[in-house]
Formats: sequence, C-alpha cells, structure tokens
Amino acid sequence: MANKLGKILYTEEQISKRAKEIAAQIDKDFEGEEVILLCTLKGSILWIGDIMKNLTVKTKLDFISASSYGASKTSSGVVKIKFDPEINMYNANVIVVEDIVDTGNTLKYVLAKLEERGPKCIKVCTMLNKESRRTNDFHADYVGFEIDDLFVIGYGLDFDQRYRDLPYISYLEEDDVELL
Repeated sequence: MANKLGKILYTEEQISKRAKEIAAQIDKDFEGEEVILLCTLKGSILWIGDIMKNLTVKTKLDFISASSYGASKTSSGVVKIKFDPEINMYNANVIVVEDIVDTGNTLKYVLAKLEERGPKCIKVCTMLNKESRRTNDFHADYVGFEIDDLFVIGYGLDFDQRYRDLPYISYLEEDDVELL
C-alpha cells in the first residue's frame, strides 16, 4: 500500500537528520539537568525514539494518550485523555513529544492538565507543525517540520490506525479514497 500512495513529504533520512538537530538543541537548553520525555501515544512513538537516541542529557520516559480525532480526518473538538502519565513531574523539566500540532486545542488542554502537577517547565517538541490550522496562540518550542494543511500519515501518524508503519511521512488526498 505504501507504494500506491507514492507521495513523500519527508524521508526517513530527513526526519532522522532533523531529530539529531533538535536533540542537540535540547541538550544545550538543559545541559546538566534531567528531562522527562512525555511521549504522546501512539503517533509520536517513532519520533521520540529518534529524539531520545540522540540526547546526552539524563532522561526519564513516560507516556500520555489524548485525542480529539478517532476514525475521521477532522478533529471532533472533544479531548479525551485515555492514558495518564504516572511519573512525578513536580519541579521537573518536562518535554511533551508530539507527532503533530494541528489546531493546538488538544495540546493546550493536555498542557493545562500537566501544569497542575507543578513541573519546573514544560516544553513541546513536535515532529510536524500545521500553523495554518491553529485556533489558539500555542507555539511549539521544538519543531521538526512546518507543513501545509494536509492530512499526513506515516512515521507513526495514522488514518483510522492504518499507515503508522510507513518509514516516511506522506499524506492522503481525496483520490486516495479507494486505498482506504
């Protein structure tokens, strides 16, 4: 199925290179400190792996799952937290590692919930940033790539739980309906 899509926005090599650059910036920003990497499931699992393996600062890892999608290409607007992190974030440096920031509404909700735990700071590292769809004033601290208003898939991103396994980032168009 991957070959049928054939539209590649970013290759595995481009993603890996950008992850190394961002990890270097995180190392610089948190030199001598420890960070908690909070992986937003399921989409950012490959991206966090790329970031983590390039970091030299001490890290801890935990997971959170929140969504406003489902089996649709548009957000429902209702945020659901399905899996809550267990790690103690009090007075800690937390970096939420996200696959994509679209409207920013889900992330803004999640960040407000995390702030209640008293972290020293919370930063956001996103693989993809879709600024054109933003409905609030949210800005990510570390951005892999800026993208247009496309429904992206691959490299952890899905449509109805499919296409996560693509080793690159692609996108769906109306012509792709027969592939769905």
